[in-house]
Amino acid sequence: MLRDHHVIPLAIKPVTGRHLQRRFTKVPWNIYQDDPAWVPPLIIDLNRQLDPQNPYFSHARVQSWIAFRGTKAVGRISAQIDRLHLEHHHDQCGFFGLLEAEDRQETFAALLNTAQTWLKERGMKSIMGPFNLSINHECGLLTSGFDTPPYIMMGHAKPYYSHRITEQGYTPVKELLAYMVKTNFTPSRTMLAITKRVKKNIHIRPLNRSRFDEELQTIGDIFNDAWSNNWGFIPLTKAELEAMGKDLKLLVNKQFIQIAEVDGKPAAMIIVLPNINEIITDLNGHLFPLGWMKILWRLKVKHPKTARAALMGIRKQYQHQLIGAALAFMVIDAARHAVIKKGVTDVEMSWILEDNLEMRKILETNGSKISKRYTIYRKKI
Repeated sequence: MLRDHHVIPLAIKPVTGRHLQRRFTKVPWNIYQDDPAWVPPLIIDLNRQLDPQNPYFSHARVQSWIAFRGTKAVGRISAQIDRLHLEHHHDQCGFFGLLEAEDRQETFAALLNTAQTWLKERGMKSIMGPFNLSINHECGLLTSGFDTPPYIMMGHAKPYYSHRITEQGYTPVKELLAYMVKTNFTPSRTMLAITKRVKKNIHIRPLNRSRFDEELQTIGDIFNDAWSNNWGFIPLTKAELEAMGKDLKLLVNKQFIQIAEVDGKPAAMIIVLPNINEIITDLNGHLFPLGWMKILWRLKVKHPKTARAALMGIRKQYQHQLIGAALAFMVIDAARHAVIKKGVTDVEMSWILEDNLEMRKILETNGSKISKRYTIYRKKI
C-alpha cells in the first residue's frame, strides 16, 4: 500500500484510566459502522470482561493499547500472559486479542508489534491469537462467513484482517469451525443404530435448578475432564465456573442444559444458549434506558429463533468409543427437542476443531453444514 502523505500520524497509547478504557471499548463502532452483519456488543458485557474482578485476572496479566490518528481511535489490541496456560503447556506462549483496526498495514504492524514487545519483555517466546481473552472465551479470527451476523460469544471481523495479520509474519496454527443445523433434522440411521445398541445404561436429564450449585460443579468437572487433552486446553477455575453460572441462571432455560448419566454417574453434558445477538442489534450496545426490558421481553415472551450450542463435553473414558458417539448424539438430541419447544429453528454448533473428525462426522451425518471458519495465528518473537 502506498503511503498517503496526508494521513495523520499514528500513535499507540496504553490503556490507563477509565476514559481510555471507554475509548478502547468503543473502537469497534469506528470499524464496523458500515457492516450490516456486525452486531454491536453490549458495552456492559465488554466492561465486565475487562473488569479486574473478572476471575480470569486471577491467573492472567493483561495490557491493552489504542491506536490513535489525532483524536480518532483507529485500532486496539490486548496482550495476555496466562499462568494456567503456561503451567499446562510449558511453551512460553503469550496471546493477543481484542484486535480491531482500520485497513492499513501500518496500524496492524504497530499494534501487533506493541503486543509482541510487551510479551517478549516478560519472557514469552511466541505469540498466538486472537483470544478474547482466553481459549475459554471468544477466540479465533473470522476467516469465512462474513455475510451473516455472529452468534452469541462468537467473533466477527472484516475480510482484510487475515491478510493484515499474515503480512506481519503470523501463520495459521488452528482452524475452528461453526456448524449450522436445522432443529427439525431427521437423525441419521447410523446414529439411531449406535444409540439403540448402548442406550440401556444411559439416562439423559435436564439441569436440576434446585441443586444448581452442585449441577454447575458437575458441568465444570465434565468439561475439565472431557477437554483436558484438547489443543490449547485451559481448565475452568471454580471462580470462572461460578461467574458462568450467574449468566446461565439468568439467561438459560433449564431444558437447554442436558446432562447424560451412565450407570447413574454424570458422563456428558451440553449447554445451548439462546442467541442474544439476534435480539440486541437495535440496542447499539446500550442497556439504558429500555434495553434491559427489551431483552427480557424478547427472551421470555418472543424468544430468539436461533441458539448456539456453546459447550459440550464427553468424559475421556468414553471418547473414541461407540458409547461416546451415542452420548454426544443423545445430549444434542435432548437439547434439540427442548429448543424446538421454544420456537428455535436454527442452532449453531460452535466451535469445533477442524481436526476433531469424530464430532464433525456426528454433526455432518445429521445434516449440519459449516457456516463459519475461525483461524488462530502464531508467530515466534
